[in-house]
Amino acid sequence: MTSAEKALRIITAANPSPFTGPGTNTFLLGHERIAVIDPGPDLAAHRQAILSAAGPGRISHIFVTHAHLDHSGGARALAQATGAPILGFGPAEAGRSAVMERLAREGAIDGGEGLDRDFAPDIALDDGAVVETDEWRLTALHTPGHFAGHLAFRQDETIFCGDVVMGWSSTIISPPDGDLADYFRSLARLDSAGARLLLPAHGAAVRDPSGRLAELAAHRRERTVQILAALRDGPATAETLARRIYQIPPAMIPAAMRNVLAHLIALSELGAVSTTGPIASDSVFSGH
Repeated sequence: MTSAEKALRIITAANPSPFTGPGTNTFLLGHERIAVIDPGPDLAAHRQAILSAAGPGRISHIFVTHAHLDHSGGARALAQATGAPILGFGPAEAGRSAVMERLAREGAIDGGEGLDRDFAPDIALDDGAVVETDEWRLTALHTPGHFAGHLAFRQDETIFCGDVVMGWSSTIISPPDGDLADYFRSLARLDSAGARLLLPAHGAAVRDPSGRLAELAAHRRERTVQILAALRDGPATAETLARRIYQIPPAMIPAAMRNVLAHLIALSELGAVSTTGPIASDSVFSGH
């Protein structure tokens, strides 16, 4: 058991879904000066569970991995209840790559699902920032891909990895908030960190980080191969490709389409696919 596990409590919010698994995990690290990592959605019952588990006056910091409502929505109310500052990368749209900034400006790729547009941390954390007490020491790791302003937090040999890695599913990458090229870089960074344990914000702990990270990277490469193969049958939109490739319930197709669009944008940047005019959610892409 790692040192982080010994000082850790986990409270799972009652927000299960196909995207959140059993719900959002809120982590309480420490005993007298408690770090709350991902306060979760703005649910009164979840907030009360956090306060009850911590005890009065013990929550000293509130860390947010990224500004999706199922992670950050409850942050401000918890801060008001405890007086603890909120720490995160920055406002909801901070950290976007140049490619995604351009696409967002052009305004034709939609996105913004679950975005907490009101999120603003009290303390902005840059990559490598360290916050510590006599009970714990957390190092912020900027890990974009699922979300531009995504942070993971390292405590010794444990990394609280937010939504970059989940044991039960791959994460959605929805441009312009998500970026596939960034995602691959974040997987590689987490692998090079050599952690013994990854603690996702959804689902169970990952006790073979290198193995799981390799699986996720291979999954995305396989998806790229499938997309390019499907385009050999002729030009298609991201939605058409998603319907061809994914064997999932119809209600999940919009999310699959966002993932396919992320792949198509990355392939376009590499010159492997093209479309006429600026890239949009309904653009017709052609393979080369």
